[in-house]
Amino acid sequence: MEPDNDIALDILITNVVCVFKTRCHLNLRKIALEGTNVIYKRDVGKVLMKLRKPRITATIWSSGKIICTGATSEEDAKTGARRLARLLQKLGFQVKFAGYKIVNVLAVCTMPFEIRLPEFTKRNRPIASYEPELHPAASYRVKALKATLQIFSTGSITITAPSIQCVATAVEQTYPLIFESRKMIK
Repeated sequence: MEPDNDIALDILITNVVCVFKTRCHLNLRKIALEGTNVIYKRDVGKVLMKLRKPRITATIWSSGKIICTGATSEEDAKTGARRLARLLQKLGFQVKFAGYKIVNVLAVCTMPFEIRLPEFTKRNRPIASYEPELHPAASYRVKALKATLQIFSTGSITITAPSIQCVATAVEQTYPLIFESRKMIK
């Protein structure tokens, strides 16, 4: 039986992580006192700031480096990062939005069948690993795309990659391999 080419798999983006620099030093104490939705972690030397729309959480360091997490699309990540830079400008900092980059994308996909993980790992031994005593999923790495897939026996797959295009390509490339190890319905 061949893998059906007409099956459309829904890939749900759950988290997009981006980084940018402000090209100025940031006074964390001032941000903590004057900013809204802020948590000041003095012992670690950072500030957490939350935005409601788009729903992101930003980690701000005094060096001006900012990491934004929680967005569900690349557009939301960029919009949230720019809104954050604007909020810092309104607090009186000479912020310049520079060095923006999407670092990581986390996605979830569900296969329409269950998977036999020991068989899948044996067929793809060098790049697939499965240690059921440590983790319930098989780990499969696509080095060309810098993507990692966590494949569960239920058919659920968690994909981590540097971009949304890499996520989709990784699922397309691994679908035939996963299809070979599906559980047959009796």
